[in-house]
Amino acid sequence: MTFLADFSVIKPDFGLLFWTTIIFLLFWLLIGKFAFRPIAQALKKREDDIQDSLDDAKKTRQDMANLKAENEELLAQAREERTLILKEAKNAKENIINEAKEKAKEEAKRIVAGAKEQIENQKMAAIIEIKNQVGIIAIEIAEKIIRKELQGNATQEAFVNGLVKDIKLN
Repeated sequence: MTFLADFSVIKPDFGLLFWTTIIFLLFWLLIGKFAFRPIAQALKKREDDIQDSLDDAKKTRQDMANLKAENEELLAQAREERTLILKEAKNAKENIINEAKEKAKEEAKRIVAGAKEQIENQKMAAIIEIKNQVGIIAIEIAEKIIRKELQGNATQEAFVNGLVKDIKLN
């Protein structure tokens, strides 16, 4: 049992050192093969995935910048088109208003000309009516005057009766 008595943790003997080194190297090889290599591969894969994600993010940022530039360009074109459409609409509105005014003026002139013609026709009809009325009144007055003049005079009655017979014969 002398072997047990000489054992000291502070002062190891050659056998303990040898077997500890062999076990440590075997442990290191096994851990290296089964643990460190998969861990290193996983870390490498993770690093590659992160780099790919960063590259994708950079590409996405670039795509977003391109889309934003395209959107700005489309927005500018839309504004220009809107301005052009509004200008065309304003011109069309002014043209329609001007055409409507011209048509209204022409219609007013036509109506005024028609009204003047109608007034002139009515005026002529009224003048003819007045002339007819004046003629009828003049005949009635002349008839009354002639009756008054012919009432007591036998010569005039004989002359008138002769004229009446003469007229009936013709």
